[in-house]
Amino acid sequence: MTGSTPITADVLRSGSDSKPSSAPRFLVVLDADSTLIRDEVIELLAEEAGARAEVTEITERAMRGEIDFEQSLRERVATLAGLPERVFTRVAERIRVTDGVPELIAGAQAAGGLVGVVSGGFHETLDALGRRLGLNHWRANRLEVVDGALTGRVLGHVVDAQAKANALTEWAQDARIPLSRTIAIGDGANDLKMMTVAGLAVAFNAKPLVRAEADVVVDGQDLSQVLPLLGLRG
Repeated sequence: MTGSTPITADVLRSGSDSKPSSAPRFLVVLDADSTLIRDEVIELLAEEAGARAEVTEITERAMRGEIDFEQSLRERVATLAGLPERVFTRVAERIRVTDGVPELIAGAQAAGGLVGVVSGGFHETLDALGRRLGLNHWRANRLEVVDGALTGRVLGHVVDAQAKANALTEWAQDARIPLSRTIAIGDGANDLKMMTVAGLAVAFNAKPLVRAEADVVVDGQDLSQVLPLLGLRG
């Protein structure tokens, strides 16, 4: 979607004479909630606060692009005020990794690729998951905690659509990977900007708006189905 040479299996398999063979060859960047994982973490947190129905409705409107993501996130996080910090441990135990994620990460890394996750969710749950899955990069929001309880506020800048695109671009530049060798995988309106700058945009478990804009649509609930698109299986 960048307007540069579209990424293909041949592009990924081809080497570069100007780079050492140990240099990363491509970059895969995934959304987290409903992509890397089957859950929406904000909804799991909201359930602990008795506000899941309210938060789910706001989430759906944001995913469809009907309301601004930053505003929607701040409204949803506000419902979490007063939850004890230990809620992160309880919620982390309930997170379900999407089928095929370990295979996608292993396959991409074995072929010389890097795998990153950029999330409108939260470091408090993503950090442990990123380490466990062996991700090369991850980035998310941080929730404010004071005296052992959530305040209902987000710390720092919100990871919105532009921040996701910036993360993909930054990680690619740091590894000297052309944008033509980047793959963005997402499901909601907040993923569209990173999908636009990537060499290949993959809609996974996606809303209609994202499906319409993507280069490729994956309908199954298994992220290992991305590997054949990259010429890494099948």
